[in-house]
Amino acid sequence: MAFSQASRRHFLAGTSLAAAAALTSATARAAATKGPFWPHGERLVISISMQFEAGGQPPKGTDSPFPKVEFPESMPSDPATNTWFAYGYREGIPRMLDLWDRHGVKVTSHMIGEAVRHNPDLAREIVKRGHEAAAHGPRWSSQYQMRREEERRFLIEAREMVAEVTGQTPVGYNANWLRRGPNTLSLLQELGFLYHIDDLSRDEPFLEKVNGKDFAVVPYTLRNNDILLIEGRNYSPEKFLEQIKMDFDVLYREGATRRRLMSISAHDRISGTPQMVEAWDRFLTYAKKHRGVAFMRKDEIARFAATSAITLRDPETI
Repeated sequence: MAFSQASRRHFLAGTSLAAAAALTSATARAAATKGPFWPHGERLVISISMQFEAGGQPPKGTDSPFPKVEFPESMPSDPATNTWFAYGYREGIPRMLDLWDRHGVKVTSHMIGEAVRHNPDLAREIVKRGHEAAAHGPRWSSQYQMRREEERRFLIEAREMVAEVTGQTPVGYNANWLRRGPNTLSLLQELGFLYHIDDLSRDEPFLEKVNGKDFAVVPYTLRNNDILLIEGRNYSPEKFLEQIKMDFDVLYREGATRRRLMSISAHDRISGTPQMVEAWDRFLTYAKKHRGVAFMRKDEIARFAATSAITLRDPETI
């Protein structure tokens, strides 16, 4: 029986849809033979960084919402900026810890050593509530300028300062503004770290070669990062919320056929404000309504990626 033009178009469209469905199913089956995208078959994993920096900043000259000022030597510190930072440990982190508890979410806290020493009880409370303590340098320094042995001492000090206070030895590292040097990765691996986050190049964890061996990368983010709101211009918790929801929606769709990781960053003195905690609360509520969404600490992600057969092994180490 002859097809009409309309019937033919309908038949071809149906055939194309069937072929696409078969291809998707075949892709899923192929992935299943190698292993799950995530430990329990989750569709999307969200990794939250909570930067514990307040109290570890230099007394003056630190990035803040205030205009840059060249203080005279007679001015030992910048009180305005330091009160802004103090909000992070006085109000911000305690408020965020309660938020994570309400949602049953565990995060990774990148801790500056001096901040931990300044507020040891708060650092211990973070770990007590089940969050990861990761290293973030002993103090705010540009380690890319350091010689190899100087940087080695710097990294050891960063790890020991956190471990001594919290009882948890960091296995992950984050450099100041992600600015690592030519020796950083090699030193991290030699010192027993499992992963670093100073990389923005992927939306999934991957492995790269360092000292001829695999080293895990759990990518960080600038686009889903409250630090971009630091200057106050165009500041809007609602815009931040809408942005991370849109990011989530795309990664959730992609997560049906490939491993996807969503990274979000919260700084103590920024995301710990009332309006930003409200934005975070709304996002967490939104994300948890979707099936197959999990929140994982970065050390958990790194360990899983290191043992998964389908983890990308990137031939390029940047």
